[in-house]
Amino acid sequence: MSDEVEPGYVRVRLDLSYDGKDFSGWAKQREGQRTVQGEIEAAIRTVTRSKRTYELTVAGRTDAGVHARGQVAHVDLPAEVWAEHEDKLLRRLAGRLSHDVRVWKVAEAPAGFNARFSAIWRRYAYRVVDHPAGVDPLLRGHVLWHDWPLDVDAMNEASRALVGEHDFAAYCKRREGATTIRTLQRLSWERDASGVITATVRADAFCHNMVRSLVGAMLFVGDGHRPVEWPGQVLAAGVRDSAVHVVRPHGLTLEEVGYPADSELAARNLAARNKRTLPGAGGCC
Repeated sequence: MSDEVEPGYVRVRLDLSYDGKDFSGWAKQREGQRTVQGEIEAAIRTVTRSKRTYELTVAGRTDAGVHARGQVAHVDLPAEVWAEHEDKLLRRLAGRLSHDVRVWKVAEAPAGFNARFSAIWRRYAYRVVDHPAGVDPLLRGHVLWHDWPLDVDAMNEASRALVGEHDFAAYCKRREGATTIRTLQRLSWERDASGVITATVRADAFCHNMVRSLVGAMLFVGDGHRPVEWPGQVLAAGVRDSAVHVVRPHGLTLEEVGYPADSELAARNLAARNKRTLPGAGGCC
């Protein structure tokens, strides 16, 4: 599938962040639902005085309530619109957008760049505290309270079995025609001096609810309700386990998206569109 920019258009990369609390996720939905995509597209249309809406493509479509610190998107603008507004676009978007969403950088994208398909990894953080008194009020919108003491060492031990390329069907909400094979590059836990426990979750891509399901499983290990072998057993079974809870979205933040060197963008763009199978799994859909 070709992803060449139409003649007369310029592909523009946007680096952005948002607090997901009051958004119904990234993707545009029915009228009346406030979304990050809808808000930024409307702002671009307004500040460029355009009659049409230019659609954004995003690196990772976050769910309702999920935050982003290092989100990346692209938009194809007519060359004349870009030429007229390039130097002023960032400041004008700052004046137009609500305070819970910010675009930090706008720049012409290198050849072959696609915010979604050129990415080679996405890194999320999930933050949780197990203090018996609850969450610091100043952090409550970004940190989950778990009301059982958590053993971080046990959670790290359990996490190791899930790293690598696997079919994560047991930890994903299935979507018709979509694969659940992913390469989980990192899943680790660390408690800081203030008591906040942060899960770092990095993969080439994620399927729906994958991060929050993985976190839910690990919390059950951390509080002693399940043995360290259990998350790996769930993965191997390949089916949803009713004991795996999808934790609440507010503790989750998309921290960073990684891309290859400019010379490798186009090749990655094409490769990422191929539907994956595991070695020895045959050529099934």
